[in-house]
Amino acid sequence: MIQVDVRRKMGDFTLQAAFNSPPGGITALFGRSGAGKTALINLLAGLDRPDEGRIVVDGVVLFDSDAGIDLPPEQRRLGYVFQEGRLFPHMSVRRNLAYGMKGKDGAADFDRIVALLDIGALLDRTPRALSGGEKQRVAIGRALLASPRLVLMDEPLAALDMGLKAEILPYIERLRDELAIPIVYVSHAMEEIVRLADTLVIMSDGKVAAVGPVDELMSRLDLRPLTGRYEAGAVLTVTVEGHDLNRAVTSLSFAGMTMLVPHADIPVGEELRIRVRARDVSLALTAPTDISILNIFPGRVMEISDRKDGQMDVIVDVGAKIWARVTRLAVTRLALVPGMEIHALVKAVAIDRQSFGRRIKPR
Repeated sequence: MIQVDVRRKMGDFTLQAAFNSPPGGITALFGRSGAGKTALINLLAGLDRPDEGRIVVDGVVLFDSDAGIDLPPEQRRLGYVFQEGRLFPHMSVRRNLAYGMKGKDGAADFDRIVALLDIGALLDRTPRALSGGEKQRVAIGRALLASPRLVLMDEPLAALDMGLKAEILPYIERLRDELAIPIVYVSHAMEEIVRLADTLVIMSDGKVAAVGPVDELMSRLDLRPLTGRYEAGAVLTVTVEGHDLNRAVTSLSFAGMTMLVPHADIPVGEELRIRVRARDVSLALTAPTDISILNIFPGRVMEISDRKDGQMDVIVDVGAKIWARVTRLAVTRLALVPGMEIHALVKAVAIDRQSFGRRIKPR
């Protein structure tokens, strides 16, 4: 478990953050630039010192102002992956990785980490001969070979284009699923968080605004100013039900419903999280016919919230929460009120591969 309760004043900015994260998996720190994400992760790493508070990781007290405990970075056993790999340019990949190894345990893990990150072919190269994605994989490997009790990743994909991000994400998923090392992952990209994280910590103006499971926080209307207008929507846990190769669609089941999406090469029975953006959901009083939209879910209006900009957010219970963003005019024309029966419409093509969340490792 990660337990954080710290305060740090930096000029006109004050970081005052407290949260507990359950053991294992990935805890994501999310917020706009200037929210305090990097400042907080640097306090965890020991690169900066809180004015007061307490930090505990896996039962080990890293910092406690009352008890006078402040372990230096090298004693905290934390791996740190920065935005830019920060590899030693004069060393080969092999030597960069070896630099992070701590004792016999690190040496024993070398081959496993190299295989997990698929960097065996890179060992004799220097950083200048690597792509951006390859550099980040090596940086992640170096952090893991330090035998850390916790890995800190500070926007590790921010400097990469979409293609390289897509290359790296599966490796981070593998680390999450195959290694019993918790990760604190800083990002302002919600698609990364939905795909990777178990616990979400939303930060704003130096404070923690909310902590909880990703799917729960993403469905809360009161957090919409912080989760982002463009990215707002529901996160659903689904199971791959089947594939229709002739029609190029995949069936996903959730809460007794079936959702059709473009064909995805994922095994039947595997669990996923998918993101259904509010802007991709339409509403109808009756189930429409002769329409190209394939996903039509009967449900009930749970909540309506006015955004004060001509748009309104409507939460619909279809067995799980679906979030629709429509105009105030649409709400007026349909005479929508909480408790009313409604149909939520979702285009299959709106759920593209970028909308898929992480694969949840079967328990």
